[in-house]
Amino acid sequence: MTPKRALALLIVVSTMIRLAAAAFLGLGNDEAYHFLYALHPAPSYYDHPPMVAWVEMFGLFGMGDVSSKLALRLGFVLLFAGSTWLMGRIAGRWFGAWAGFYAALALNLTGYYGLAASTFALPDGPLLFFWLLTIDRLSLAIDEPRRLGLWACVGLAWGGAMLSKYHAVFLPAGTVLFLLLRPTQRRRLIEPGPYLAIAIGLAIFSPVIVWNASNGWASFAFQGKRAVVGPAFRLDYLLGALGAQAAYFFPWIWLPLIAIGWRLARRWNELKTEHERLALCLCALPLGVFTAVACFRPVLPHWGLVGLVSLFPILGRNLANQSLALPSRTCRKLNAAACFSLVLLAVAVSEYRFGWLQRGEAGGFGVLTRRTDPTIDSYGWDQIADRLDRLGILDDPRAFIFTRNWYMSAQIAHATAMKRPVVCYNLDDPRGFAFWSEPEQWVGRDGVLVMINDDYTPLSFYDQWFESCKPLGDFWVERSGKPVRRVRILRFTNQLAALPYQFTPSQAAERAALRSQPSEPAPAPRAAIDSGPRDRVAR
Repeated sequence: MTPKRALALLIVVSTMIRLAAAAFLGLGNDEAYHFLYALHPAPSYYDHPPMVAWVEMFGLFGMGDVSSKLALRLGFVLLFAGSTWLMGRIAGRWFGAWAGFYAALALNLTGYYGLAASTFALPDGPLLFFWLLTIDRLSLAIDEPRRLGLWACVGLAWGGAMLSKYHAVFLPAGTVLFLLLRPTQRRRLIEPGPYLAIAIGLAIFSPVIVWNASNGWASFAFQGKRAVVGPAFRLDYLLGALGAQAAYFFPWIWLPLIAIGWRLARRWNELKTEHERLALCLCALPLGVFTAVACFRPVLPHWGLVGLVSLFPILGRNLANQSLALPSRTCRKLNAAACFSLVLLAVAVSEYRFGWLQRGEAGGFGVLTRRTDPTIDSYGWDQIADRLDRLGILDDPRAFIFTRNWYMSAQIAHATAMKRPVVCYNLDDPRGFAFWSEPEQWVGRDGVLVMINDDYTPLSFYDQWFESCKPLGDFWVERSGKPVRRVRILRFTNQLAALPYQFTPSQAAERAALRSQPSEPAPAPRAAIDSGPRDRVAR
């Protein structure tokens, strides 16, 4: 079999497997939240730039079913097929066709990219695609620096990466580092090509800048503060971050990549190709920055992993050489890695559906609890939607639904197919819900509170905003007879005043002042408040 056919077979088979998983697995909390991006088109969003919404729209409106999990994820699965092809193309151009196939295979065998970002509606899927597309065009532009058309393509690809996730700022930073460290390349810094690429990329990204400027720089501030280091070095944070990175990529992929990066850095002056030096510079900044942050505060494992993507072509070259020297051993290792990924995916799908690893309340043979089972967050929201429907809430034009948590509201919004408006009443962290509606539009309407498990917000907080309250239901979501989450549904009648849940930096002081006096009723227009006594449900 030729390497091109092997790469095509890899793309087709892996795409079919991911489409099946996308159809069967429930939405993760982030996915449900990103689903609301697609229903609220905007130049940008509180958490991320808009590319994740555009990719979702491709599937949702292309298939014509906003409640379909497969439709929501379709664009992300197809994008990863494109990422696999791009990885094969980059590594193939750098080191030969078989290196391209093995680099693409290794990318598919990672945990985070091969199983998660390739299947689920996450911004890392589009980021990976445009990150690789930028590297693909950039390597050509560096080889032929006088072709301004190539630099324009670099700008277009980088603009797509910036619209996917703010991590893309490390691409031009890594490129500048490469140009500065290579004496033969420094003159590129006075040529028009790199500046043309930056100008085009910033023009594409400009709607995100305008949105942030119009909303108190909310998104930049939210993401920026997550990288602010703490006051003291924490070895446990660092070790935890490194261990999580290895787990997300799987040790048999992560360790060789780290070893490659270390060898490239040690042998910088002895490297035979500029491609290796470029790969190292594109890796060093994101991986180094987030590892440094992890020395002082917890970080999410995948934040720095995108830096390792540029090292996959070199890993592909090494695997290709190993396959020639030790074909049987290399084949066994790769087959074992592929089987592990497939078994892990099968276990996740079956656990989501049947919960066979979850212990019951009375014990049993399960090894997971309701707190440790990673599939529980995705399961059972359709049961809540069914109960809301049977209570008549989904057909009541006067009602809206709310929870105290942004991802719970998002899960209910998707499960109910947005038959009723869903909001998040949380003064501290309503996320995008603060930008998707105006607080005043819910005054005079009835709010249906869905409380999940041990909601720590006291009902007295909600009392002050409504006329009266009535409990409607208290039940457990179950999976194969085992409890998943407790749900309590309460109807609050006639919202009296707008809850000040607009979430912008300038309102932080107002929220803090409100929290310091939780027992005082909120101000409301006199005409909206009945001067007579109000009935309250006994608490």
